[in-house]
Amino acid sequence: MQTQNMGHGRRRLFTAAAGAIAAAWLGASRQANAQSPPRSDRHTSFAALKQVDAGVLRVGYAEDGPADGPVAILLHGWPYDIHSYVDVAPLLASAGYRVIVPYIRGYGTTQFLSKETIRNGQQAAPAVDLVALMDSLGIQRAILAGYDWGARTADIVAAIWPERCKALVSVSGYLIGSQEANKAPLPPKAELAWWYQFYFATSRGRAGYDMYRKDFARLIWQIASPKWDFDDATFDRSAQAFDNPDHVDIVIHNYRWRLGLAQGEQQYDAIEKRLAEAPVINVPTITMEGDANGAPHPEPAAYAKRFAGKYAHRLINGGIGHNLPQEAPREFAQAVIDVDAF
Repeated sequence: MQTQNMGHGRRRLFTAAAGAIAAAWLGASRQANAQSPPRSDRHTSFAALKQVDAGVLRVGYAEDGPADGPVAILLHGWPYDIHSYVDVAPLLASAGYRVIVPYIRGYGTTQFLSKETIRNGQQAAPAVDLVALMDSLGIQRAILAGYDWGARTADIVAAIWPERCKALVSVSGYLIGSQEANKAPLPPKAELAWWYQFYFATSRGRAGYDMYRKDFARLIWQIASPKWDFDDATFDRSAQAFDNPDHVDIVIHNYRWRLGLAQGEQQYDAIEKRLAEAPVINVPTITMEGDANGAPHPEPAAYAKRFAGKYAHRLINGGIGHNLPQEAPREFAQAVIDVDAF
Protein backbone atom coordinates (compact mmCIF):
# COMPACT_ATOMS: atom_id res chain seq x y z
CA MET A 1 0.00 0.00 0.00
CA GLN A 2 1.10 3.54 -0.66
CA THR A 3 0.88 4.50 3.01
CA GLN A 4 3.20 1.72 4.12
CA ASN A 5 6.16 3.72 2.72
CA MET A 6 5.01 7.12 3.84
CA GLY A 7 7.83 9.69 3.89
CA HIS A 8 9.19 10.94 7.19
CA GLY A 9 7.90 14.45 6.61
CA ARG A 10 4.39 13.28 5.87
CA ARG A 11 4.55 10.92 8.86
CA ARG A 12 5.51 13.77 11.20
CA LEU A 13 2.67 15.91 9.86
CA PHE A 14 0.19 13.06 10.26
CA THR A 15 1.32 12.28 13.80
CA ALA A 16 1.12 15.94 14.81
CA ALA A 17 -2.35 16.30 13.31
CA ALA A 18 -3.61 13.10 14.92
CA GLY A 19 -2.21 14.21 18.26
CA ALA A 20 -3.94 17.56 17.99
CA ILE A 21 -7.26 15.92 17.16
CA ALA A 22 -6.82 13.46 20.02
CA ALA A 23 -6.08 16.27 22.46
CA ALA A 24 -9.31 17.96 21.40
CA TRP A 25 -11.29 14.75 22.04
CA LEU A 26 -9.76 14.28 25.46
CA GLY A 27 -10.31 17.88 26.44
CA ALA A 28 -13.97 17.56 25.53
CA SER A 29 -14.29 14.23 27.31
CA ARG A 30 -12.88 15.58 30.56
CA GLN A 31 -15.44 18.36 30.53
CA ALA A 32 -18.38 16.06 29.82
CA ASN A 33 -17.50 12.54 30.99
CA ALA A 34 -14.14 11.08 31.92
CA GLN A 35 -14.55 7.96 29.80
CA SER A 36 -17.51 7.20 27.54
CA PRO A 37 -19.43 9.77 25.53
CA PRO A 38 -22.94 10.54 26.76
CA ARG A 39 -25.40 7.86 25.67
CA SER A 40 -27.08 10.30 23.27
CA ASP A 41 -23.75 10.85 21.50
CA ARG A 42 -22.82 7.20 21.08
CA HIS A 43 -22.81 5.47 17.72
CA THR A 44 -25.03 2.47 17.03
CA SER A 45 -23.62 1.36 13.67
CA PHE A 46 -20.51 1.49 11.51
CA ALA A 47 -19.81 3.46 8.35
CA ALA A 48 -19.61 0.29 6.23
CA LEU A 49 -19.91 -3.49 6.65
CA LYS A 50 -18.10 -5.68 4.15
CA GLN A 51 -17.16 -9.31 3.40
CA VAL A 52 -13.94 -10.78 2.03
CA ASP A 53 -12.61 -14.30 1.52
CA ALA A 54 -9.52 -14.82 3.67
CA GLY A 55 -7.93 -18.18 4.41
CA VAL A 56 -10.61 -20.65 5.51
CA LEU A 57 -13.15 -17.89 6.16
CA ARG A 58 -15.39 -15.39 4.49
CA VAL A 59 -14.77 -12.60 6.97
CA GLY A 60 -17.35 -9.98 7.85
CA TYR A 61 -15.82 -6.69 8.92
CA ALA A 62 -16.55 -3.03 9.51
CA GLU A 63 -14.44 -0.37 7.86
CA ASP A 64 -14.12 3.35 8.45
CA GLY A 65 -11.72 6.12 7.56
CA PRO A 66 -9.70 7.00 4.44
CA ALA A 67 -8.60 4.10 2.22
CA ASP A 68 -5.03 5.45 2.08
CA GLY A 69 -4.67 6.07 5.81
CA PRO A 70 -2.42 4.07 8.13
CA VAL A 71 -4.27 0.91 9.15
CA ALA A 72 -5.56 0.07 12.61
CA ILE A 73 -7.17 -3.35 13.07
CA LEU A 74 -9.36 -3.64 16.17
CA LEU A 75 -10.12 -7.10 17.56
CA HIS A 76 -13.02 -8.05 19.83
CA GLY A 77 -13.28 -10.73 22.49
CA TRP A 78 -15.76 -13.18 24.01
CA PRO A 79 -18.67 -12.79 24.51
CA TYR A 80 -18.69 -9.49 22.62
CA ASP A 81 -18.48 -8.42 18.99
CA ILE A 82 -17.40 -5.61 16.68
CA HIS A 83 -19.70 -3.13 18.43
CA SER A 84 -17.07 -2.89 21.16
CA TYR A 85 -15.46 -0.44 18.72
CA VAL A 86 -18.53 1.39 17.46
CA ASP A 87 -17.32 4.61 19.14
CA VAL A 88 -13.58 4.00 18.73
CA ALA A 89 -13.70 3.56 14.94
CA PRO A 90 -15.08 7.02 14.07
CA LEU A 91 -12.61 8.68 16.45
CA LEU A 92 -9.69 7.01 14.69
CA ALA A 93 -11.22 7.60 11.26
CA SER A 94 -11.49 11.32 12.00
CA ALA A 95 -7.78 11.27 12.86
CA GLY A 96 -6.97 9.82 9.42
CA TYR A 97 -6.75 6.09 10.13
CA ARG A 98 -8.19 3.33 8.00
CA VAL A 99 -9.98 1.25 10.61
CA ILE A 100 -10.78 -2.44 10.14
CA VAL A 101 -12.94 -4.26 12.71
CA PRO A 102 -13.45 -7.95 11.84
CA TYR A 103 -15.85 -10.47 13.30
CA ILE A 104 -13.61 -13.30 14.50
CA ARG A 105 -14.42 -16.89 13.54
CA GLY A 106 -17.76 -17.94 15.02
CA TYR A 107 -19.25 -14.46 15.24
CA GLY A 108 -21.56 -12.30 13.18
CA THR A 109 -21.28 -12.56 9.41
CA THR A 110 -17.92 -14.40 9.41
CA GLN A 111 -18.48 -17.86 7.93
CA PHE A 112 -16.32 -20.86 7.09
CA LEU A 113 -15.91 -21.42 3.36
CA SER A 114 -16.18 -25.19 3.78
CA LYS A 115 -18.42 -27.28 6.00
CA GLU A 116 -15.50 -29.71 6.28
CA THR A 117 -13.21 -27.25 8.09
CA ILE A 118 -12.75 -28.06 11.77
CA ARG A 119 -14.46 -25.48 13.99
CA ASN A 120 -11.27 -24.82 15.90
CA GLY A 121 -10.94 -22.20 18.64
CA GLN A 122 -7.34 -22.81 19.74
CA GLN A 123 -5.35 -19.60 20.18
CA ALA A 124 -3.24 -19.94 17.01
CA ALA A 125 -6.26 -20.19 14.69
CA PRO A 126 -7.63 -16.62 15.03
CA ALA A 127 -4.08 -15.29 14.68
CA VAL A 128 -3.62 -17.13 11.37
CA ASP A 129 -7.07 -15.82 10.38
CA LEU A 130 -5.88 -12.27 11.04
CA VAL A 131 -2.78 -12.63 8.88
CA ALA A 132 -4.94 -14.12 6.10
CA LEU A 133 -7.33 -11.17 6.37
CA MET A 134 -4.47 -8.70 6.08
CA ASP A 135 -3.21 -10.54 3.01
CA SER A 136 -6.64 -10.48 1.39
CA LEU A 137 -7.01 -6.75 2.03
CA GLY A 138 -3.49 -5.97 0.80
CA ILE A 139 -2.37 -4.75 4.23
CA GLN A 140 1.30 -5.43 4.90
CA ARG A 141 1.52 -3.81 8.35
CA ALA A 142 -1.04 -2.48 10.79
CA ILE A 143 -1.47 -1.28 14.32
CA LEU A 144 -3.16 -4.16 16.12
CA ALA A 145 -5.38 -3.44 19.10
CA GLY A 146 -7.68 -5.63 21.14
CA TYR A 147 -8.98 -6.99 24.42
CA ASP A 148 -9.79 -10.49 25.66
CA TRP A 149 -9.50 -12.99 22.77
CA GLY A 150 -8.69 -10.03 20.53
CA ALA A 151 -5.74 -8.97 22.69
CA ARG A 152 -4.42 -12.53 22.67
CA THR A 153 -4.71 -12.66 18.88
CA ALA A 154 -2.91 -9.33 18.51
CA ASP A 155 -0.22 -10.46 20.96
CA ILE A 156 0.37 -13.63 18.95
CA VAL A 157 0.72 -11.85 15.62
CA ALA A 158 3.07 -9.29 17.21
CA ALA A 159 5.20 -12.12 18.66
CA ILE A 160 5.24 -14.53 15.71
CA TRP A 161 4.93 -12.16 12.76
CA PRO A 162 6.35 -8.84 14.04
CA GLU A 163 6.82 -7.61 10.47
CA ARG A 164 3.01 -7.47 10.16
CA CYS A 165 2.47 -5.50 13.38
CA LYS A 166 3.56 -1.86 13.37
CA ALA A 167 2.50 -1.36 16.99
CA LEU A 168 0.28 -3.00 19.59
CA VAL A 169 -2.42 -1.98 22.06
CA SER A 170 -3.28 -4.88 24.35
CA VAL A 171 -5.86 -4.71 27.13
CA SER A 172 -4.78 -6.88 30.08
CA GLY A 173 -1.33 -7.17 28.60
CA TYR A 174 0.39 -10.42 27.62
CA LEU A 175 -2.26 -13.11 27.15
CA ILE A 176 -0.35 -15.76 25.21
CA GLY A 177 -0.71 -19.13 26.92
CA SER A 178 -0.16 -22.83 26.42
CA GLN A 179 -1.79 -26.12 27.28
CA GLU A 180 1.28 -27.09 29.29
CA ALA A 181 1.13 -23.95 31.43
CA ASN A 182 -2.59 -24.46 31.95
CA LYS A 183 -1.96 -27.81 33.62
CA ALA A 184 -0.83 -26.01 36.76
CA PRO A 185 -3.70 -25.48 39.23
CA LEU A 186 -4.44 -21.99 40.50
CA PRO A 187 -5.37 -20.97 44.06
CA PRO A 188 -9.07 -21.65 44.75
CA LYS A 189 -10.17 -18.03 44.46
CA ALA A 190 -8.51 -17.73 41.04
CA GLU A 191 -10.05 -21.01 39.90
CA LEU A 192 -13.48 -19.71 40.93
CA ALA A 193 -13.12 -16.80 38.52
CA TRP A 194 -12.79 -19.35 35.68
CA TRP A 195 -16.02 -21.17 36.59
CA TYR A 196 -17.37 -21.04 33.05
CA GLN A 197 -14.26 -22.76 31.68
CA PHE A 198 -15.01 -25.80 33.84
CA TYR A 199 -18.72 -25.61 32.94
CA PHE A 200 -17.82 -25.67 29.26
CA ALA A 201 -15.75 -28.81 29.83
CA THR A 202 -18.97 -30.78 30.38
CA SER A 203 -21.65 -31.91 27.94
CA ARG A 204 -24.19 -30.14 30.16
CA GLY A 205 -22.17 -26.93 29.82
CA ARG A 206 -22.08 -27.14 26.05
CA ALA A 207 -25.82 -27.74 25.89
CA GLY A 208 -26.44 -24.94 28.38
CA TYR A 209 -24.35 -22.43 26.47
CA ASP A 210 -26.09 -23.36 23.24
CA MET A 211 -29.53 -23.01 24.82
CA TYR A 212 -28.86 -19.85 26.82
CA ARG A 213 -26.03 -18.20 24.92
CA LYS A 214 -27.48 -14.67 25.13
CA ASP A 215 -28.41 -14.99 28.81
CA PHE A 216 -24.92 -16.37 29.41
CA ALA A 217 -23.29 -13.46 27.58
CA ARG A 218 -25.30 -10.90 29.53
CA LEU A 219 -24.19 -12.51 32.79
CA ILE A 220 -20.54 -12.39 31.72
CA TRP A 221 -20.91 -8.73 30.74
CA GLN A 222 -22.27 -7.95 34.21
CA ILE A 223 -19.56 -9.89 36.03
CA ALA A 224 -16.70 -8.62 33.86
CA SER A 225 -17.83 -4.98 33.94
CA PRO A 226 -19.74 -4.56 37.21
CA LYS A 227 -19.91 -0.76 36.97
CA TRP A 228 -20.82 -0.53 33.27
CA ASP A 229 -24.43 0.62 32.96
CA PHE A 230 -25.09 -0.79 29.47
CA ASP A 231 -28.67 -0.75 28.23
CA ASP A 232 -30.67 -3.45 26.45
CA ALA A 233 -30.14 -1.91 23.03
CA THR A 234 -26.36 -1.95 23.48
CA PHE A 235 -26.38 -5.59 24.50
CA ASP A 236 -28.84 -6.66 21.81
CA ARG A 237 -26.70 -5.19 19.02
CA SER A 238 -23.79 -7.39 20.06
CA ALA A 239 -25.89 -10.44 20.96
CA GLN A 240 -26.95 -10.86 17.35
CA ALA A 241 -23.37 -11.94 16.58
CA PHE A 242 -23.83 -15.05 18.75
CA ASP A 243 -26.44 -16.43 16.32
CA ASN A 244 -23.58 -17.46 14.04
CA PRO A 245 -23.98 -21.22 13.38
CA ASP A 246 -20.36 -21.89 14.42
CA HIS A 247 -20.36 -19.77 17.56
CA VAL A 248 -20.94 -22.47 20.14
CA ASP A 249 -18.48 -24.90 18.55
CA ILE A 250 -15.71 -22.25 18.49
CA VAL A 251 -16.27 -21.09 22.08
CA ILE A 252 -16.48 -24.58 23.54
CA HIS A 253 -13.44 -25.78 21.62
CA ASN A 254 -11.42 -22.75 22.75
CA TYR A 255 -11.97 -23.35 26.45
CA ARG A 256 -11.64 -27.13 26.24
CA TRP A 257 -8.42 -26.79 24.23
CA ARG A 258 -6.93 -24.56 26.91
CA LEU A 259 -7.32 -27.36 29.46
CA GLY A 260 -6.06 -30.06 27.11
CA LEU A 261 -9.54 -31.56 26.79
CA ALA A 262 -9.76 -30.97 23.04
CA GLN A 263 -7.16 -31.48 20.36
CA GLY A 264 -5.87 -28.72 18.13
CA GLU A 265 -4.99 -29.08 14.47
CA GLN A 266 -1.59 -30.30 13.34
CA GLN A 267 -1.17 -27.31 11.04
CA TYR A 268 -0.87 -25.07 14.12
CA ASP A 269 1.58 -27.26 16.05
CA ALA A 270 4.70 -25.28 15.12
CA ILE A 271 3.06 -22.00 16.11
CA GLU A 272 1.80 -23.40 19.40
CA LYS A 273 5.27 -24.74 20.18
CA ARG A 274 6.68 -21.24 19.81
CA LEU A 275 3.86 -19.70 21.83
CA ALA A 276 4.45 -22.20 24.65
CA GLU A 277 7.88 -20.61 25.08
CA ALA A 278 6.21 -17.26 25.92
CA PRO A 279 8.02 -15.29 23.20
CA VAL A 280 8.95 -11.69 23.94
CA ILE A 281 7.10 -9.01 21.97
CA ASN A 282 9.43 -6.40 20.49
CA VAL A 283 7.03 -4.03 18.70
CA PRO A 284 6.01 -0.72 20.35
CA THR A 285 3.26 -1.51 22.83
CA ILE A 286 0.77 0.12 25.15
CA THR A 287 -1.00 -2.20 27.58
CA MET A 288 -4.19 -1.06 29.29
CA GLU A 289 -6.41 -2.08 32.17
CA GLY A 290 -9.68 -0.84 33.56
CA ASP A 291 -9.86 -0.18 37.28
CA ALA A 292 -13.05 -2.27 37.60
CA ASN A 293 -12.21 -5.29 35.44
CA GLY A 294 -14.14 -8.19 36.96
CA ALA A 295 -12.80 -10.82 34.56
CA PRO A 296 -9.70 -12.90 35.30
CA HIS A 297 -6.64 -10.89 34.28
CA PRO A 298 -2.95 -10.75 35.16
CA GLU A 299 -1.33 -7.93 37.09
CA PRO A 300 0.78 -5.55 34.93
CA ALA A 301 3.95 -6.37 36.88
CA ALA A 302 3.55 -10.01 35.86
CA TYR A 303 3.86 -9.30 32.15
CA ALA A 304 5.79 -6.04 31.72
CA LYS A 305 9.03 -7.85 30.90
CA ARG A 306 7.34 -9.71 28.04
CA PHE A 307 7.37 -6.41 26.09
CA ALA A 308 10.94 -5.60 25.05
CA GLY A 309 10.29 -2.66 22.72
CA LYS A 310 9.03 0.82 23.59
CA TYR A 311 6.41 0.21 26.22
CA ALA A 312 3.88 1.92 28.47
CA HIS A 313 1.04 0.74 30.68
CA ARG A 314 -2.13 2.72 31.35
CA LEU A 315 -4.70 2.19 34.08
CA ILE A 316 -8.06 3.69 33.09
CA ASN A 317 -10.01 4.87 36.11
CA GLY A 318 -13.70 5.60 36.55
CA GLY A 319 -15.25 2.16 36.94
CA ILE A 320 -13.99 0.78 33.63
CA GLY A 321 -14.40 -2.96 33.23
CA HIS A 322 -13.34 -5.71 30.88
CA ASN A 323 -14.79 -4.31 27.64
CA LEU A 324 -12.47 -1.31 27.81
CA PRO A 325 -12.82 0.03 24.24
CA GLN A 326 -16.60 0.25 24.51
CA GLU A 327 -16.56 1.59 28.06
CA ALA A 328 -13.71 4.08 27.48
CA PRO A 329 -13.54 4.67 23.71
CA ARG A 330 -11.63 7.95 23.82
CA GLU A 331 -8.89 6.50 26.00
CA PHE A 332 -8.61 3.45 23.76
CA ALA A 333 -8.44 5.55 20.60
CA GLN A 334 -5.82 7.76 22.24
CA ALA A 335 -3.69 4.70 22.99
CA VAL A 336 -3.80 3.65 19.33
CA ILE A 337 -2.67 7.12 18.23
CA ASP A 338 0.01 7.34 20.90
CA VAL A 339 1.54 3.94 20.19
CA ASP A 340 1.72 4.87 16.52
CA ALA A 341 3.99 7.77 17.52
CA PHE A 342 6.33 5.68 19.72
